[in-house]
Amino acid sequence: MHFACSDGAASPGEALCSSVPSVVKLFESPNTPIDLPLHTHYHSGQRPIATRTMSLKIDTREVAHVTILDIHGRIVLGEEIGDLRDAVRALIAEGKKKIILNLAGVDYIDSSGVGELVGSFTTVRNAGGELKLLNLTQKVHDVLYVTKLYTVFDIKDDEFTAVRSFDYFFAK
Repeated sequence: MHFACSDGAASPGEALCSSVPSVVKLFESPNTPIDLPLHTHYHSGQRPIATRTMSLKIDTREVAHVTILDIHGRIVLGEEIGDLRDAVRALIAEGKKKIILNLAGVDYIDSSGVGELVGSFTTVRNAGGELKLLNLTQKVHDVLYVTKLYTVFDIKDDEFTAVRSFDYFFAK
């Protein structure tokens, strides 16, 4: 439908033009891009912001021969779980087998992220190491509780206890 409406003009879309008085010109060509306005989220009243979805950031540090991965962001399907997988496998390749995932900065985890936690746990265990979780946020805790994975992982609430739990003398 490529037509222009004006007062009193006869066209195949005349009935449409007369019922919608503000129609001036639809499109120059069928491939003209349309810039649609960003919709406001119904409940929050906020517009979506591209920077709101934070990618995964992983910082690595070592405390008493235990490697701690401080994870910030969302553990979701895509590059994020690939980054986590690569970080854990790189540590195993370096011979580091005492690993703690500090999840204090993780605000969301989806089913793929949960699968990657289990995959990382299995990778470390098969290499003869141990992987423990530290500082779970409420959302991550709830997901692990609903899936009953809290029985699989060794979960700690503070860093000192988590690091010391690798030392069998203190763990008992």
